[in-house]
Formats: sequence, structure tokens, C-alpha cells
Amino acid sequence: MKYLIKKPDTFLNTLNEDINSILQKSFDNLFPEYIFHQELKGMAMPVDVKEYEDSYCVKVELPGINKENINVDINKSYVKIEANKEVEKEEENKKHKYHKSEFRYGSYSRTLYFPYEIDVEKSDADLKKGILELHLPKLHADEKETKKLEIKD
Repeated sequence: MKYLIKKPDTFLNTLNEDINSILQKSFDNLFPEYIFHQELKGMAMPVDVKEYEDSYCVKVELPGINKENINVDINKSYVKIEANKEVEKEEENKKHKYHKSEFRYGSYSRTLYFPYEIDVEKSDADLKKGILELHLPKLHADEKETKKLEIKD
């Protein structure tokens, strides 16, 4: 009979991730006024979402990922961010072994939904020092477009 032996650091990391997931789901259920809905596929990337009177600012941690490997799709009601972090290629003449590796490689994906519509044409994105920053102005109806309705008999 073979036993699965977990190393202490692996066990604690797994336990910590499980506890964080349970707490996150619990807090989301406790506060129904939480209006930003999100979907996670693949590995999750940490985000900060700020709402201002006329815009949203989203910051996404993407360390070590080049802008060529990031895709941002934007709609008037959501933003979908996808990224891919590839395994670094090893040089053939350098032989080594890992003692520890905590880097995560693969596909990252996250979709954020917003309660107010986004002005897609005026939105932009910057990538600096591994932080993707999205500037998403809210879509406001122009006051010039208002129309007086006539009341019929």
C-alpha cells in the first residue's frame, strides 16, 4: 500500500488557498450589495477595482508577462482579461535542478462585470512594471440628446 505524503510547505499552501476560497465565498454571500460580478477561468490574477463618479480603474497584477501575451476584450458591461505565462526556456548547456519553484505558468483569465455601462471607445490600458491598468470611463447619455416628448390627447 502506498501513502501520499505531503510536504509541510505544500500542505500549508493548499490549506491556505482552501481557507481563502471558503472565506471569499462566505463574505460574498454576507454582502449582497457587492455589485461587481466576476468569472474566473484558469488561474486567477489579483485585481483592484476602484469606482469613481465618472469611471472605473482596474489594476491587474501580471508579473513577468509581456504585453504580447495579454488580451483584453471590452464590452459596455464587462472586461475580459486573458494572459499566458510561458515556462522559461532552459539553455541546453546549463544543467541544473530545482530545489523549489513557486512560479505559476499557464493561462490566466478573469472577467469583471460592471453595474454601469463602459464607454468602450474612450477606454485605454497601460502595462508598467507588471501591473496592467485599465481606465474605463462610464458611458453617460449626453444632455444634448434629450428630447422633449409631446403628450397626445
